[in-house]
Amino acid sequence: MKILSIGNSFSIDAHAYLHDLAKERGFDLTLVDLAIGGCSLQTHWENVVNNNANYLHIVNGTDRAEECVTIDQIIKSDRFDVVTLQQVSHFSGQYETYQPYLDNLVSYVRKLQPMAELYFHRTWAYEIDSTHSEFPIYDRDQQKMYNALCQASEIACKAIGAKLIPAGDVIQAMRERIPAFDYKNGGESLCCDGFHMSHTYGRYAVALTWLATLTGKKVEPLPFGELDINIINQICQIVNEMVFAK
Repeated sequence: MKILSIGNSFSIDAHAYLHDLAKERGFDLTLVDLAIGGCSLQTHWENVVNNNANYLHIVNGTDRAEECVTIDQIIKSDRFDVVTLQQVSHFSGQYETYQPYLDNLVSYVRKLQPMAELYFHRTWAYEIDSTHSEFPIYDRDQQKMYNALCQASEIACKAIGAKLIPAGDVIQAMRERIPAFDYKNGGESLCCDGFHMSHTYGRYAVALTWLATLTGKKVEPLPFGELDINIINQICQIVNEMVFAK
């Protein structure tokens, strides 16, 4: 399966461990990530129109080309089975910022990759004490941001006929249901800086969510690096619940 993501730093988080997790479970995934940190759907569309070579070209989560590329270069370079899109995190709960750019991007993608399945990446709410400059949009309220991004991404999926990757749901459920991540009461944050995923359980959980969604197979708790197998088991339960309940 060949996957193209038109994203930003949150797609970098999602791809970081995905290739390795897929490989150890017997899935052959080729991941191509076109990323610009903080890139909105509007900027992606402007980059298409102007053919701007502003994108990091990251393959399988780790290999980065030295020179930046255009979307057009990469989307015409191969046949992709899946194309994923996402909104920049701070606008993720404001559907009015999605359009008309999302519709324009989808028309472009479907013209050049007519056989590809379209997925929308539902990202996650910021940490409760995040200092992100745009967190005040949601009154610095994690639950309010989560509720808003769920609503907006649901509308987006219906508007463009895309399948949902429920990463944000998994992260929020982990915060609420796994004591180790009860950050309000001294648990570990799933963010490394208040908004990007931690390089341990955060990125791991998001990658598992993508894997289950894209393959249609439930994930089993296998050892991964130094992560606690008991926590891995709890994460797998949440991932399977969130992905296959959708």
